[in-house]
Amino acid sequence: MGSRNPRRRQQLIFAACVVIPLVASYVLFLIWPVIWAFRISISDWNLFTNVGQFVGLRNYARAFKDPIFRISLLNTFYYAILSVPVGLIVALALGMMIQAAGPLRSLFRVLYFLPVVTSEIATGVLWRWLYQPEYGLFNSMLRALRLPPQDWLLSPELAMPCVVLYATWKGIGFTTIIMMAGLDGIDRTYYEAARVDGANGWQLFRHITMPLLRPTLTFILVTGVIGALQVFGPIYVMTQGPGGPLHRTRTLVLYQYESAFLSFQWPYGTAIAFISFAIIMALTLIQLRVLRRRWEY
Repeated sequence: MGSRNPRRRQQLIFAACVVIPLVASYVLFLIWPVIWAFRISISDWNLFTNVGQFVGLRNYARAFKDPIFRISLLNTFYYAILSVPVGLIVALALGMMIQAAGPLRSLFRVLYFLPVVTSEIATGVLWRWLYQPEYGLFNSMLRALRLPPQDWLLSPELAMPCVVLYATWKGIGFTTIIMMAGLDGIDRTYYEAARVDGANGWQLFRHITMPLLRPTLTFILVTGVIGALQVFGPIYVMTQGPGGPLHRTRTLVLYQYESAFLSFQWPYGTAIAFISFAIIMALTLIQLRVLRRRWEY
């Protein structure tokens, strides 16, 4: 017993040396900033004087009465509704095609993953040039086909779909890699047995690929919605002016940034951040509740 106690003590000291710094950093850099931010959101705190009075939920009530906030909320949902299904469908199609590419699989993986690791600022500026009305590549192609040029990012109707197209191109490599991992995890004997029974390609896809791919699809859908509801970079880099034409590309995160860092309305911007967090949390829980199934086959 005497020899075990020192060893037990050493194990406890080692565990404390490992756990205490992790817990301390978690509290210091995550928990405390969240508490401090919430405190700011329920006050009229001033950045320059560092003082503020408690105002309750006035900043939250102001958000729901603010027409720009409502427009930003609708734009955020519009972006998510456009980008998430498109990214999911394209990633599934690419994943299945790359999987059937044989020896060229690794090459295609690298090519499609390259946009993911490139700078969002650099690629956003490049795509903004592609959309340029006078000298951009897309309008040059339309003129070559004798079709009317478009305003693209300057059009209230086309601005958001243009950003979605860029964002899909930028992130499709990551989603495709996740999709391919899910496809590789499906036991090939299911397909062989189905083919023996006379199943065609559509039947294999419908009754084997899709059911067994459900955990991967759920992961991509949930993380895709979370990312879409927090979109900032593509909107900020590509659209002209604050929120694009007629506020059509202003999203919640962009409006939060403008309120807090440009207008210096820190309590209001922080309240918008907490509203965004509540929306993302609620939608995530709903998705997991709806999509959660028994995944063992």
